[in-house]
Amino acid sequence: MKQTTPIYAFLKNLSRFEYRLSVLDHVWDIYFPDRQKCWSHLQVVKYRETFYLAHIDGETPGLEVVPEKSVTLLSDFGRPVYVDEETATEQWSILLKNAEVWLKKVEKDWIRANKQVEDDYPLARRYGIVPHSLVRASLNEFWRFDEELGKRRCRKFIRLVEDGAFFHDRRFKVETLTAADYFEYCRIAYIAAKRKKDNVDESMTGRAMYERHADGRHEGLLDIDENSAQEFADWIDGTHPKRIGGGHPWEIKRGGNTTHINLSVRRPPYGAKEGYIVELCGESFTRLAETVKMALALIDAGKPITIADPEGIRTRLLGQDNIGIVPEQNSLHRANQRFPKHQNVYDVLDYRSLGRYKRRLNPFITWEPLPILRPRS
Repeated sequence: MKQTTPIYAFLKNLSRFEYRLSVLDHVWDIYFPDRQKCWSHLQVVKYRETFYLAHIDGETPGLEVVPEKSVTLLSDFGRPVYVDEETATEQWSILLKNAEVWLKKVEKDWIRANKQVEDDYPLARRYGIVPHSLVRASLNEFWRFDEELGKRRCRKFIRLVEDGAFFHDRRFKVETLTAADYFEYCRIAYIAAKRKKDNVDESMTGRAMYERHADGRHEGLLDIDENSAQEFADWIDGTHPKRIGGGHPWEIKRGGNTTHINLSVRRPPYGAKEGYIVELCGESFTRLAETVKMALALIDAGKPITIADPEGIRTRLLGQDNIGIVPEQNSLHRANQRFPKHQNVYDVLDYRSLGRYKRRLNPFITWEPLPILRPRS
């Protein structure tokens, strides 16, 4: 890359400012405006003697810099760089000039400069949380899994959670189980949660339904004697010759890596070799109603069953959780996992999705503080 001298000079100047430590990396986050008051977030990471520069909220390709030796354009997660080197050089030249102006301002009065960042950096590029109940009451188009479930089922499930139905293994522990028993669980679940597009044929056996609707990588579950409790026990314990690895035997309704539904069987905790725990898990907001319908149908059929995070599901049904707000330049996929558990964030959206209700909801949004940049003492 041409014109490397300004890049080396910028990194030398940056060494005068404090950084945060991430394992062994030195990290600087620089938020700054240009002359038109358009803001940018530049992140610089130093690992050993190599620097990595990323324009977090822009499309300028990243840089790998070894001071006084080399400057290389970086691809984006393995994807090729579509900006030619001349254009990238010009983009970085402008970015770093504006960043240099900002660093001088920070050196002059770092408190005032950071206050300006906190006041003026666009809300659409920031992380925050907002109460789910307020979003639900404001956005008509917001997905309502409680409405899909219906008031009667919501009340019934909430009552079961509050009565501790999913918290005491004596209520949902199964003493003996066969593959045929498991397929019967599946049959009840498929019928209870069927949607028009699912093409569930209620005349089919549970095994046939499992073959049609499950992931397909059954790890030998379909190959054992379905009426033998001993063969199922050996298969669960990994000692059956038909048990193979690398499959998804419990994925009874297909989806992505966060949008499928599992109906899993495991031994009770603490190394127990007797009995089984059967558990439903489908925590994606698009599958939650289906999962709860399955649980209620299995309980009605007298089948011992538990469900992953029952208290969290109750919280979500009642709108007592929080919605995470994610910067507009970020993917929403798995974005809820970035928020600490105590914030009760299960679902996310970006700030633009609040539409005309931004003014109503702004007072209730808790924004994540932006990092402070200051000179080294």
